[in-house]
Amino acid sequence: MLVDADLHIHSRYSKAVSKAMTIANLAENARFKGLGIVGTGDILNPKWEEELLRNAERVDEGTYERNGIRFLLTAEVEDGKRVHHVLIFPSISTVREMREELRKHSHDIDTEGRPHLNLPAAEIADLANELGVLIGPAHAFTPWTSLYKEYDSLKEAYDGAKIQFLELGLSADSEMADRIKAHHSLTYLSNSDAHSPMPHRLGREFNRFEVRDATFEEIRKAILRRGGRKIVLNAGLDPRLGKYHLTACSRCYAKYSPEEARAFRWKCPKCGGRIKKGVRDRILELADTDERPKDRPPYLRLAPLAEIIAMVIGKGVETKAVRLIWERFLREFGSEIRVLVDVPLESLAEVHEEVAKAVWAYREGKLIVIPGGGGKYGEIKLPEEIRKASVEELESVEVSVPEEGKPRQRSITEFLKNAG
Repeated sequence: MLVDADLHIHSRYSKAVSKAMTIANLAENARFKGLGIVGTGDILNPKWEEELLRNAERVDEGTYERNGIRFLLTAEVEDGKRVHHVLIFPSISTVREMREELRKHSHDIDTEGRPHLNLPAAEIADLANELGVLIGPAHAFTPWTSLYKEYDSLKEAYDGAKIQFLELGLSADSEMADRIKAHHSLTYLSNSDAHSPMPHRLGREFNRFEVRDATFEEIRKAILRRGGRKIVLNAGLDPRLGKYHLTACSRCYAKYSPEEARAFRWKCPKCGGRIKKGVRDRILELADTDERPKDRPPYLRLAPLAEIIAMVIGKGVETKAVRLIWERFLREFGSEIRVLVDVPLESLAEVHEEVAKAVWAYREGKLIVIPGGGGKYGEIKLPEEIRKASVEELESVEVSVPEEGKPRQRSITEFLKNAG
């Protein structure tokens, strides 16, 4: 069976997270999104553990279910150098055992969703391996709280301790991560790190697993590539839409080349803010190969449907107007991915003609992408030629997309044909 999973989110017990991040809301929105599995996030927090056990049914030791959505036990922790790591647990008993071990090294493990640990990455990984917990670096390339913010290699960070995966983060994709040869033996996870259950957050990045059942043990085998289980697709944002793709000022978001940033001593000459090195430039610094593993699953670049709708109607992405149109498409066609990839243009137009035109433009590589950086998400824009055309005229419309705004993935239809 194929199942789509988003394994890194946060609960309402983490700082700067929506109070709407409850088990019930996650299950409802995952169903709309088309996800079959969601990571609990924050499971080391005792109150979140209690909430899960009250609101979901146990399937097996490491798998819980609510309204047909499976939950795996996951958490994110911050080590002594403020580097973040994702953990995937085989059972509640293992969660509790690890919590007790980590309590000796944490002042907030009982109060914070993402606990701070006075431990190096290698010791956290050693403990995870001892307990059978899967571990890997979270959003590995971002300029805040990531492995490559602090270190120049996996070996330097984990000191030989085993990790089972690497999480790409919103500003990178598989092709970018594979520029570092040490990654070639690792499984990549593409997760949302959602702080809100809204449709443009939950599942904005996901992994498609080929497994026999939607359980921890099957997902573990897929991550470890055992018994024919595997990830067959990573899907997520065009990396240019991520907040940290380009090198930019974290206050005014002015973009700079690495050479300019160094010349300015990483201080923005326009506003005095701090310039943050972009994921693209950090990867290019570390790149040591142009080869790619033959067994690497394809990466499908998607823009969230809610963001496409917001662009079309000129409303905020979290407004009721956007949500209502999004729900109409989902009621009609079943899942967001079907709307973005599979449903014919004419059928989409019956629900909302202007959104249908924008989806078509996205599929055909005719949306303009303005890259993000410095903490500001990238943007998508619809060319005026498409905005003014009728649905019947689209195929003959000539569109001039600036070179820097062109999607790297030219056609979703062609991508899926080539992928398999």
